[in-house]
Amino acid sequence: MLRNNNLDSGNVIFRQVIDKSELKKLAHARLKDSKILCSEERYGGAVYICGYVIELGLKLRICKTLKWVGYPSTNREFNDFKSFKTHNLDVLLALSGIEKEVKKQYLTEWSSTAIWDPESRYNPIGTMSKREAELMLNSAEKLLKIL
Repeated sequence: MLRNNNLDSGNVIFRQVIDKSELKKLAHARLKDSKILCSEERYGGAVYICGYVIELGLKLRICKTLKWVGYPSTNREFNDFKSFKTHNLDVLLALSGIEKEVKKQYLTEWSSTAIWDPESRYNPIGTMSKREAELMLNSAEKLLKIL
């Protein structure tokens, strides 16, 4: 982990990070991608990409909570923060600092998105329905506003 030990604030400074503004842009771009896939009846792809919307939003929230300039992106940067190198949305939510709020105020939306797994890319075509894709999209859009 590369750190700047001269900071009085004690914040971790990453040298090769995904900047917070880039995380936000990526999350919104993936949401748009997911909507396009859904409109083209590519429901499995829409759900798969939509999971990354939540992942990126949670990683942005973690940066805000921990006052990081960005999220680690290299193996070296993850050396001291191995639990942060995950696609597991439940783990990322726990690290975000807003788990109680999300599960209290947005439980329906969270429940709709938390089942996402990056391994869903291997699901057979036709596994996801329009209803499931739209539910995931709507839930992700609501959650992204608070992340």
